[in-house]
Amino acid sequence: MEVRTSTGPAFVVGDGRPPFCGLRFADKAAEWELIRDPEMGLGELYADGRFELILGDLYNLLALGARNIVAPGGPGLLTALRTLQSLWQRLGPGVAPGRARANASHHYDLDAGFYRLFLDDDLQYSCAYFETPSASLEAAQLAKKRHIAAKLALSPGQKVLDIGCGWGGLALYLAQNCGAEVLGVTLAREQLQLARQRAQSAGLADTVHFALKDYREVGGSFDRVVSIGMFEHVGPKNYDAFFARVAELLAEDGVALVHTIGHLGAPAPTSSWLRKYIFPDGYIPSLMEIAPSLARAGLAVADLEVLREHYALTLEHWRARFKANRDAAREIFGERFCRIWEFYLAASECAFRYEGCVVLQFQLVRKFEALPITRDYLFRREAELRAVEERLRSGAKS
Repeated sequence: MEVRTSTGPAFVVGDGRPPFCGLRFADKAAEWELIRDPEMGLGELYADGRFELILGDLYNLLALGARNIVAPGGPGLLTALRTLQSLWQRLGPGVAPGRARANASHHYDLDAGFYRLFLDDDLQYSCAYFETPSASLEAAQLAKKRHIAAKLALSPGQKVLDIGCGWGGLALYLAQNCGAEVLGVTLAREQLQLARQRAQSAGLADTVHFALKDYREVGGSFDRVVSIGMFEHVGPKNYDAFFARVAELLAEDGVALVHTIGHLGAPAPTSSWLRKYIFPDGYIPSLMEIAPSLARAGLAVADLEVLREHYALTLEHWRARFKANRDAAREIFGERFCRIWEFYLAASECAFRYEGCVVLQFQLVRKFEALPITRDYLFRREAELRAVEERLRSGAKS
């Protein structure tokens, strides 16, 4: 990497192997801000345009940093700092319902037109499932819904709770393709409004309902409970409460599916920049943090799948689409907002490619008898769902 200071002198670091990148600082204060707090400083300086990329692009720069953070023999001070950051985040205050609403509004109450600039047609804002690395984003997001539906092992007429339902795409899929009755809950008013409109337009308003509710406020009993990309907002202090609530809401012979970003290793801190600008109070759990809460809630893990590269591929698609539609985004929110989102998408992709982030899909039951004893049923059910999708497409065309 080539670094040019604001006063002129330049230096090169690294072993000379590609990929190469280079940056030039705009002012002396920017250099000190980066040295004082690299994690926060780099993102803020980029957002404010206080360094210029003179070689490579933002992704090259962040990928170089990510590879060095996880390289063996890194600075002991960095390891100690990250351990302290992780401990602080785990011991911090829990996310109360009021704070959870404010956090959701911060990120998800942006106009859906903005999200349409880089998401797939169904507005799936979570990790896709790439049956092949070359699959399109639309095909991979459809495969994700099909994969989850198969794991839920639904029968027509069963009641499903979707915690953190987003714009309603999964809830509509489960109703349309599996014959389920679905309640989706969200804390974002913009998502709620569009989800209800979509249910009405699809003729599913009688079987799919959406509500502005915290998971702690939901009552009743459900045959299936599903939560996709919401657990990252729960916070470590609420893990026991979250899974206890899932267990309370789940029928005795029910099945739950929780899909979350996670770490397979020891707990690690979530970027302070990400928590400030993108996901307030966001926290990425490790597998070892989740397991004790499941046991205390009386939920058994029937199946655990680790999606290793799928989110990196998803983010690669989102980043390319955002770049292609950047001018439209700038017209809505301005240049600084676009720079923040460029940094968020590129940094997130690097986290999944280099820093050990994965997606965990927990299939949970109260009784092991709720599901077959082998995974063969998943593949049979996915084939059945593909046939249903084709019939629905053919019917729509005719």
